[in-house]
Amino acid sequence: MPRAKRNKPYNPAKAHDRKSRDLPRNAEVATVEVDNPLALEPGEKIVTLRSIRNDPLARLHTHRQIDEAQYQGGRAFQSDWERAERGPRAVDPTREYVDGGQMREPITEGQRKAVLRLNRAERELGADGSALVHDVLVHGLTMEQVGQRRGLRTQRWKDYFARRFCECLDRLALIYGFATADPAKTPPR
Repeated sequence: MPRAKRNKPYNPAKAHDRKSRDLPRNAEVATVEVDNPLALEPGEKIVTLRSIRNDPLARLHTHRQIDEAQYQGGRAFQSDWERAERGPRAVDPTREYVDGGQMREPITEGQRKAVLRLNRAERELGADGSALVHDVLVHGLTMEQVGQRRGLRTQRWKDYFARRFCECLDRLALIYGFATADPAKTPPR
């Protein structure tokens, strides 16, 4: 005669388990600890998954190839770029078609400040550094793709672009105030 199954005791830790067990195909994720938005006490953390598939900056940070200040400097650059960008707007097919254009939206103070910070960053990074940062942070290219775009496909060039990109992230961290200048490395004027 088979034995009767007993119910497992109630476990309150399993009551609100919001972990996803399945991932989409081709998912590239990394675990990251963030503040719990549903926490009862401030400072509680939860472990979540962050997608690093189309985000080279997050991939570098996850693999500990860049530090927190470099990561925050890169994110600040991306934020300024998005704020300052004034691209094409979507067409509304429900509105009546009118020849001519609409009045342009006025430039906001936030956009103006973002453009000023971007101009400063471009001056300090130089033409090559600015192009490299733009390729990686705005277009989302990897170092291999950056080299292919420039017609430089060897491993030595990939390593050079990676080192140069880290130098640019160091400069961005200084510009945006996430790091301070090391007095031992600062050249005398």
